[in-house]
Amino acid sequence: MSSIGVHPRITKRHPDVTPDDVATAIRGMLRYKQRSSGEWLAVGLDGRGRLVELVYQYDEDDDFFFVFHGMTPLSGKTLRELGLER
Repeated sequence: MSSIGVHPRITKRHPDVTPDDVATAIRGMLRYKQRSSGEWLAVGLDGRGRLVELVYQYDEDDDFFFVFHGMTPLSGKTLRELGLER
């Protein structure tokens, strides 16, 4: 099973998003895309049924996700980038 690290800045900037919410959203990713910078952008469901916006690095060798951005609600930019806008 994958390991997941969550940057503490996420909960400082978004106190309504816990590390557990982020980990659950990573496991419940609905859409994801690798950016040209190498980082990944994703949208996933947390344990409360909320869509969470995630930006992370993934180390395939160690099967490790390091999430350094996580928030809800989703930004318009994320919706457009992932092709989820109406």
